[in-house]
Amino acid sequence: MQQTLQLFDDIAYTVPKESPKASISGYRIYAPEQNRRTMHNELPEFYPDFPDEKYDIIYADPPWDYGGKMQFDKSSKKSENPNWEKDIFISAANFKYPTVKTEQLMKMPLHKICKDDCLLFMWVTNPHLAQGIRLGEAWGFEYKTVAFVWDKMNHNPGQYTLSNCELCLVFKHGRIPSPRGARNIQQLIRVPRTEHSRKPIEVLHDIELMFPTQKKIELFARHKPKGWDVWGLDIREE
Repeated sequence: MQQTLQLFDDIAYTVPKESPKASISGYRIYAPEQNRRTMHNELPEFYPDFPDEKYDIIYADPPWDYGGKMQFDKSSKKSENPNWEKDIFISAANFKYPTVKTEQLMKMPLHKICKDDCLLFMWVTNPHLAQGIRLGEAWGFEYKTVAFVWDKMNHNPGQYTLSNCELCLVFKHGRIPSPRGARNIQQLIRVPRTEHSRKPIEVLHDIELMFPTQKKIELFARHKPKGWDVWGLDIREE
């Protein structure tokens, strides 16, 4: 079962031409646009069933929920846009795809596709690091370490420091699958980011080198890499 989601092409919102009032803020102006563009997701009906298979390697990039938090530029500040005459730029993860709260993700029955000896490689955004560890444990895995650090060679604004990197954690269920492949894979990946939330294919290829003979699946996939099973809403062939 697959569903194709209709995304909105543009992000800019034109403010209605009316007399500005002191009480109006950028948040108030773009709240209706946020509601219109936000995509929703409800488990378990929203996602397709898992395949009737079991896997040695599970690779996942969960659609983390940010509680409606949006990204915006200076056009949302009254001091920069005093009469609200400029378009206000707004963006959010849930404009691109339906995000899912961690409590809902925990309900996913990964035990149905997990072999007795299985590794889970899971991407977490930095604000979701604690939730990511809890999620892996809820799925029946033990957190082991950070498998990959992706240097995006760019940065996002942050509340504390600029955000340059994203982490891929590794969890273990049972033992490490055998036989092993490459044992000299680098943790640090330096690859420029591309489209929103797309992860570097180099990480997937490194996992293949580490476990070349094992049965693998990618969850929340958007593309179908050769040699992998995939599960998700909108999957396109590579």
